[in-house]
Amino acid sequence: MIRVRYFASLREALGTAEEALAPEHAGTVAEIRAGLCERGGAWAAALGDGRPVLAAVNQLMAGPDTQVTDGDELAFFPPVTGG
Repeated sequence: MIRVRYFASLREALGTAEEALAPEHAGTVAEIRAGLCERGGAWAAALGDGRPVLAAVNQLMAGPDTQVTDGDELAFFPPVTGG
């Protein structure tokens, strides 16, 4: 299973903090994100193209081409700024 976690405004928009995806959903960060967007509604609005969303795999910052495999944790979160 792939553990997918959502943080901050994404968690609020999607109404969930985390979910598990079956191993057959493994792929790159971009592929998984696109698959989640295909759900439509809040998923497409929160994770769609052009939305500022960062990702981490196993608590390390990840780019769209980073591979996610069975047993990994994938986290999505909005950019954070501070002052």
